[in-house]
Amino acid sequence: MDNEIARRDLAEQRRNPQHHGHVDCERQMDYDLNRHSPPREELQRIPGWGSDLDHKNRPAIPMERTPPRFIHVPHGQPVQQAQTVEVFCSPERPGITPLFGTAQPPKWLSGAIRRVAYKLPENDLRHWLMLIAADRVNVVEGIVDDLRRGYVPNVLGEMGIRSELRHNPAGLVRKALIATAVVGGIALLRKRRTQY
Repeated sequence: MDNEIARRDLAEQRRNPQHHGHVDCERQMDYDLNRHSPPREELQRIPGWGSDLDHKNRPAIPMERTPPRFIHVPHGQPVQQAQTVEVFCSPERPGITPLFGTAQPPKWLSGAIRRVAYKLPENDLRHWLMLIAADRVNVVEGIVDDLRRGYVPNVLGEMGIRSELRHNPAGLVRKALIATAVVGGIALLRKRRTQY
């Protein structure tokens, strides 16, 4: 098969000098895929295999419905959840949603930043920048909270330094240089302030 394809490519190149030797590229790819792919029976034991096959070959198709049916669909508005923690609400909406998360109530400095951010409308860029800043502050607060409880977090391990070193060493070096420059700049500014 390979010799036959090579022969056809050479013949095509002689007829057409602009040709780059890809006459039977698709046929060769099909041949390679068929030659190296495992049999269908072996593939069927892989979970999820065949989900993109023709619908008549899929056993679950008769059970699927479009639109999907829901069992015990609640009618009307859900019951309002009891508010046991502070929940922020946009000034553009009349009240809090019927259901909300209470796992991470706002606290400390990040909570204060969020409180100020939710006084601004959502179309204001300051709203979103303050929420991003509050998330970053919350990370530092989490580390401080861990230290307060006597647990020393593995900050470098949790940041994925090993994976970054293995998969993106140039990016890691760039981040290290930027961090060094920022810390060095802050130290230099503090040193100048103390001299004056």
